[in-house]
Amino acid sequence: MQLGLVGLGKMGFNMRERLREHGHEVIGYDPRPEVTDTPSLAGLAESLTAPRVVWVMVPSGKITRDTVTGLAEVLEPGDLVIDGGNSRFTDDKPNAELLDAKGIGYIDAGVSGGVWGLKNGYGLMVGGQDEHVARAMPIFDALRPEGERADGFVHAGPVGAGHYSKMVHNGIEYGLMQAYAEGYEILEAEELVQDVQGVLRAWSKGTVVRSWLLDLLVEALGQDPEFSEISGYTEDSGEGRWTVEEAIRHAVPAPVISAALFARFASRQEDSPAMKAVSALRNQFGGHAVKKVDADETLRAPAPKNTE
Repeated sequence: MQLGLVGLGKMGFNMRERLREHGHEVIGYDPRPEVTDTPSLAGLAESLTAPRVVWVMVPSGKITRDTVTGLAEVLEPGDLVIDGGNSRFTDDKPNAELLDAKGIGYIDAGVSGGVWGLKNGYGLMVGGQDEHVARAMPIFDALRPEGERADGFVHAGPVGAGHYSKMVHNGIEYGLMQAYAEGYEILEAEELVQDVQGVLRAWSKGTVVRSWLLDLLVEALGQDPEFSEISGYTEDSGEGRWTVEEAIRHAVPAPVISAALFARFASRQEDSPAMKAVSALRNQFGGHAVKKVDADETLRAPAPKNTE
């Protein structure tokens, strides 16, 4: 099958390679001349045989919206666009309506697998009309992991369902990563435990907490045992925030995902204003010691006049 692929970054580049390995013809477009197969979106459209299928794999937000708008101008009725980036699900309906006005189909595809997808395959969650999904199935089958289709692919529902599913997937990922990270720190803090990496590795096969994320943590510790080469500063790419917002909208308790998101915010503060306020309050009402900014010396509040 022939496919146009817009965006040849970490994910898109590897997806192009995997698809080619499975016998598909992939023509990629990227602004970087060293990786692109064609100089422009218009050139991409000209290089493909109608009816065309074009997969968009660019950062979410304005870049994706602009790309879809650009494709609407160069594609033709009967063509199909798949947005495989991490777009917010609320962008999918406007994208679909824009393309539908031109007679062009639209699928939203949540894609999980990261840089390992080239070798292991990608988990795929798609939204769209049945006929559009059926048309693109050879591409989905090449990208997903080997084995039963249902173990790595789902047609989750109409337009928007794919990205919604991927959003929740990433929210869960936030919580899992935070739990592993906290467990690691507790182990590292205890002198009795002399082989933290070994403990984590011992969990990786027979225990109920085994997972690919745990395997990756063990591998990361093998590369940098003290994590001395990296900062604790942790970004969030949007899906965790959106998941929490959806939990609020649906009145669904999501304390773990919420806490994991807020932990990432805390990682970006060299000195937390909120914790300064907590320290000051403890000093005021209880006379508890506080640390000065420029020394290990402590300040104590005056003896309280009333201890009630």
